[in-house]
Amino acid sequence: MTATVRVPAAVRRRAAVFAGLAPRPRVLAATAAGLLIVAAVHAFAGVPSLTGSGLVGAALRLAVPVGLAALGALWSERAGVTNLGLEGMMILGTWSAAWVGASHGVWPAVLAGAAGGAIGGLVHAVATVTFGVDQVISGVAINLLTPGLVRYLSTINWEGLPEAGATQSPPVRGAIGTFTVPVLAGGHVGGRRSPDLLGAVERRDWFAVSDAAGLLRGLVAEISWFTLFAVVLFALSWLILWRTPFGLRLRFIGENPGAADSLGVAVYRTKYIAVVVSGALAGLGGAFLVTVASGLYREGQTAGRGYIGLAAMIFGNWRPGGTAAGALLFGYSDALQLRQSGAVRGLILAAGLAFLAIGVLLLRRRRRASAVSLAAGAAAIAWFGLLHQVPTQLVYATPYAVTLIVLVASARRLRMPAADGIPYRRGVIDL
Repeated sequence: MTATVRVPAAVRRRAAVFAGLAPRPRVLAATAAGLLIVAAVHAFAGVPSLTGSGLVGAALRLAVPVGLAALGALWSERAGVTNLGLEGMMILGTWSAAWVGASHGVWPAVLAGAAGGAIGGLVHAVATVTFGVDQVISGVAINLLTPGLVRYLSTINWEGLPEAGATQSPPVRGAIGTFTVPVLAGGHVGGRRSPDLLGAVERRDWFAVSDAAGLLRGLVAEISWFTLFAVVLFALSWLILWRTPFGLRLRFIGENPGAADSLGVAVYRTKYIAVVVSGALAGLGGAFLVTVASGLYREGQTAGRGYIGLAAMIFGNWRPGGTAAGALLFGYSDALQLRQSGAVRGLILAAGLAFLAIGVLLLRRRRRASAVSLAAGAAAIAWFGLLHQVPTQLVYATPYAVTLIVLVASARRLRMPAADGIPYRRGVIDL
């Protein structure tokens, strides 16, 4: 006779949470395959390493503002409100962070950046949720008006100051520190320098092993506390949106607000919360640019990262894990163009090999997709062979080109919330 063991409900809930956070086997397999491809490119094609710890660390830093903007887009669009104003909200975050940080330090600057973005989100919510303004028009209007607004505020506050003016703020006081995991990547233990095991393996230049060591070291060496804060925000967003009653109601509104309203869900209030949180997260992305990336505000500092964040969210299929992966991809491509043209050339070859591998895997099940993938891989490899020096213009355009290619390649598998972008009026049925 077999005894039945009853697991308490609390234990089951905790297990479900950790199961959701664990990486899936397909993700692990894809990561291993990608590592082998970039290792082969570095070893046999004579291009710089694509997994060096310096490159990976730079990619992580560049991914944070894009990822925070993408996370903001996720909150808003899961509630059914399209937020094209992320760029403008990031600009408000950069200026607010610099305005406060110049006098009160970096952590008040972070809070001010979130508040500035939240104000932009509130304006978008009032326009779209309360007054029913077209969501695209409202977002574009915020993006167009915000640069002029912050130029005016900069002129009032900083014109004539030393090291500042209408297009630049005074330096932010203080700096957000970094941490390094001891033993793995160096760091200090008890005031003494600890070993750097991953760095030692990376310098050996062993096939695949050194590439894996460089990749891991880039994730644990000289990491900003703001970056860790952003990772926590992604985890909290997943927990709130997918593991709480509030998150269920919010996602329900994004699918069918009329049905949610008929069940007593506060549709308008929830939309307001989602859009304001969206703006605050975009503002935090702007605050990162001021407090970590540069130490001050400069006009044009966001450089389209709000739009790239929206693309990262779409690539992630409106889910936190995929959104984080999209932000890392765009941060990585941005880091490549900051390094050298040889790294971009290596990326072209790695992309070609990846397309060939995908085409072979799809050969039996989806012949048309397999043929397209094989053709794209062959074209990329041929381009690599003909391209001995990547033009400077193409190097600088790498992150934007990757954005377009990834969106086109992933368009068929995407499923947006059913009511995303559709204005809702209680008692009004749209035919």
